[in-house]
Amino acid sequence: MVGNEVLAAELQSFMRPFSLSLMFPAWLLGAAHGFELEVRPILDRSCLKCHGGEKVKGKVDFSRIKTDADADSQFELWETVAEMITEGEMPPEDEPQLSEAEKKTILDWYQGRLAAPVEARPGTFQPRRLSGPEYRNTLHSLFGFELNVAVAEAQQTAAGERSLVMKLLPPDPPGASGFINDTHGARLSSVIWDQYSHLSDAALEQLFSRKGREQLGTLTAASLSETWTTADFTRAQAEILIRNFVPRAFRRLVPEAQLSKIVSALEGKNGRALVEATKFELKAVLMSPAFFYRGLLMGGVPGKQQSVDAFELAERLSYFLWEDRPDDELMSLAVKGTLSDPQVVEGQVERMLQAPGARSLAESFGVQWLGLASLDQMVKEPIRNHALTSQPVDFLNYLFTEERPVMEIIDSKITFVNQGTSGFYGQDRQRMKRYASTKGIERQTTLNQRLTLEHAQWRGGILTMPGVLSMNRGPIQRGTWMLRRILGVKLGEPPADVPAIKPSPRGKNLSFRERFAMHRADASCARCHEKIDPLGFSLGAYDASGRFTAVSTGREGSPPIDTSGQLPTGENFKDFAELKAILLTSQRETIVRNFVERTLSYALCRKLLRRDQPTVNEITKNICEGEGTWRSLFCQVANSLPFRETMIEKEREE
Repeated sequence: MVGNEVLAAELQSFMRPFSLSLMFPAWLLGAAHGFELEVRPILDRSCLKCHGGEKVKGKVDFSRIKTDADADSQFELWETVAEMITEGEMPPEDEPQLSEAEKKTILDWYQGRLAAPVEARPGTFQPRRLSGPEYRNTLHSLFGFELNVAVAEAQQTAAGERSLVMKLLPPDPPGASGFINDTHGARLSSVIWDQYSHLSDAALEQLFSRKGREQLGTLTAASLSETWTTADFTRAQAEILIRNFVPRAFRRLVPEAQLSKIVSALEGKNGRALVEATKFELKAVLMSPAFFYRGLLMGGVPGKQQSVDAFELAERLSYFLWEDRPDDELMSLAVKGTLSDPQVVEGQVERMLQAPGARSLAESFGVQWLGLASLDQMVKEPIRNHALTSQPVDFLNYLFTEERPVMEIIDSKITFVNQGTSGFYGQDRQRMKRYASTKGIERQTTLNQRLTLEHAQWRGGILTMPGVLSMNRGPIQRGTWMLRRILGVKLGEPPADVPAIKPSPRGKNLSFRERFAMHRADASCARCHEKIDPLGFSLGAYDASGRFTAVSTGREGSPPIDTSGQLPTGENFKDFAELKAILLTSQRETIVRNFVERTLSYALCRKLLRRDQPTVNEITKNICEGEGTWRSLFCQVANSLPFRETMIEKEREE
């Protein structure tokens, strides 16, 4: 077994040339230091009391923004700051106010520095460790089998976590982008290191076991008989195994000198000794940072904007669309050097979307983007949880892989329904295929059926799916979710001391909406609620479980349900159907832009920067000009400048 001291030394050796800090090049900072000299003193005087040091409201901490580079990295924040200063909402009324000169200084700086057009440039290369799902999938495709734990299951219960990888590795926290594949800031802890070692041992043990004989035969290009044992393992088989395994693990061609060095370590060994020596060498590969970090072996010129090499591009494509290592076809194209052709990339995206691995776009990207994992906390009953969570995932998989229009996520005649959700779809459920239950089992999870909506006009699209409505049970939750996830609006956190909504005064029978209007009278709350409330109350005809109810009357003895509203843009609607029409027309570009930003951020595994905005603008325009599809969006992201190019930071002098 390879000792941790040896592997730790190798890790240090591999990582020394790379810096995990983000480089802000001179072209971005500009010549004038307006923020440090002019804006920061104003913030220090007027804003740090509530937004800095020990007291940080709304997760805005100006004390951390000290330099021009810090300011440029927070370009989304300044849009909100400028808006609130313009509307006179900050500082609060009970605090000293900014002078007109101070307001002008901040707004002029914002307009000149951050609102001005910016040149499209790629991000600076940063090593990124594989996320848990990526590591699991990579091991699977590398060895040809899953590392599973034995879990006893009953038909009435939801399947437990079967993957040994996901059982052992700690969950990946979302990065600055909001996605768990953004692991730039997630350090390699001793716990993760030990789990990598254990998982490597488990995979190699299974490979050389009777259970893994077929996969070992594939990797050694040999037909191993039923009576084959490790005592029959030959040096020729070991060499073929290493020459097949190492390039696949490192996801690129490996120099002959390096392969020969590994093979030479096996000289003079045979039988079980040869097996153990081979395992040692393979574990050294699996424990190498070049395996569980992305891009460490990518070549390039420090300090220069350049295209990523063909193997890095193949890797970016595969982890974007599959959460997995490149397959043989991608590797072959990288070796030939043809993957740099945008048409070849487009063809590969189309091919990859038809492969089973593309379901990760729905199960990982879609679930994280839309916050669907919240259902696990909201709905504990296994059968119902499966029904509510699988429906939006199957719908997203349909949109992503069958070349459906981007805006069909808002309104679609196609949905996916099983026995647990069929009751939400009225007469349309009668066209479902009959389900034959298993004898002796009262309830069990069932697969979704594709269903075309004809009668359930109150459904269609993801916004009215029972699971989405169930995890957002009130108008404020629903409005907030729609703003953040669909429209891409950045909302601050609500104050911690918000009082409860008061009941109706004696002698009055006020609706929740009327009581809430009294509650939100505070000017500091009204700004956000003007955006949230119309969207949330438009869904008032759907109860907490997501079931559609009549809107003409509320509960018995209660006022009628008011689902009308007015958007901050002035557009009026009487119910959710009319709001949906607005979303599909005048709000279309806003929604598409958010979808583009979320997709690009997930593909790049990082938060977007100002330099990414030209790319976002171009793809948004292309999608909006026609009936842009998700496939087109994925192709454009894969061929975009930040996806295909990089900047490698110059090594800093000590």
